[in-house]
Formats: sequence, structure tokens, C-alpha cells
Amino acid sequence: MAVEMRVEQLRDLLAQGKMPTVLDVREPDETRLAPFAGAIEIPMGEVPSRLTELDPDDEIVVLCHHGIRSGRIAAFLDQQGFRRVANLTGGIDAWSLFVDPNVPRY
Repeated sequence: MAVEMRVEQLRDLLAQGKMPTVLDVREPDETRLAPFAGAIEIPMGEVPSRLTELDPDDEIVVLCHHGIRSGRIAAFLDQQGFRRVANLTGGIDAWSLFVDPNVPRY
């Protein structure tokens, strides 16, 4: 079952050198506007056809703008056998608000 992860939890993981796979499911125009460094960018609609680009054994944190699309993809990945999946609650907007104000809000 996919779980929810707060942006502060992801920040702490990254600060500890733990590098989950961050899957950004926003559209290209969104990722250009407010990128998440190091993320794998696969738009939501392309995830089913691009599953082979993801390792089902990796810890995967899925993000979007506010956490709605990423929640759907996290649930989808769980249904496909990915067992270490989390949805980033609040998405890139919460990341900008609570972790990195240098990331533009839109």
C-alpha cells in the first residue's frame, strides 16, 4: 500500500544521504517552471507505458503539483507490485513552501 510522505520527511531522507527515486509525474511545462533536482520525469499519462524505467525494488517517492496526480500514480504503482512507494503530500508546492523557497510556486 502506498503511503503519504511529508516534504519534511523527504528533506530529512535526502539530508541523511538516503536517495529514494523521486518520480515527478507533472507535465514538461511544469517541470521546467519548478524543477525537482534529480527526479525522474515521467508525465502521469505516460507512466503505464514506461514502467520498465522504474525499479520495483527501489523506494519511490511520487510528486506532482499538489499531491493529487502523484497519489493516483502511487496507488497505481502499488497495484503493479511496487511495494516501497510514497506520495509526496502537497507536492512541489509544499516543497517550495516548507523546504526550498527557491523553487518557484505556480
